[in-house]
Amino acid sequence: MKKTSVLFFFMLLSVAMNGIAQAPAPADFFAGKWDIMVVGTPNGDAQLVANLVRKDGKLTGEITTPADTTKGAIPITKIEEGTDKLSLYFTAQGYDVNLDLAKVDDDNLKGSLMNMFDAKAKRLKE
Repeated sequence: MKKTSVLFFFMLLSVAMNGIAQAPAPADFFAGKWDIMVVGTPNGDAQLVANLVRKDGKLTGEITTPADTTKGAIPITKIEEGTDKLSLYFTAQGYDVNLDLAKVDDDNLKGSLMNMFDAKAKRLKE
């Protein structure tokens, strides 16, 4: 009877582990395009579009300014990612800047640029 109980336990455990192993991977929340509005900069409100892509498990990307199509994309030099927040580091007008954003809901982020200017981001649907 003891052998049957042990055998039954291991069979149940293997079925449970197999079910856990086949669980779908969670969606990559931060990957995609984000329309970012930074309010109150010395040059007025700034609109940016961040295109974030996960490569080899690491988030990378670039930032463009839709208002000025003559400028090329600005590469993001560093990204610090948490479960519900994100910090983007890039160079703009000769200055190293950081943009901190936190999750508000499934399609919106809120934060600040350099801890001085309020920023909001909205996911762009493609």
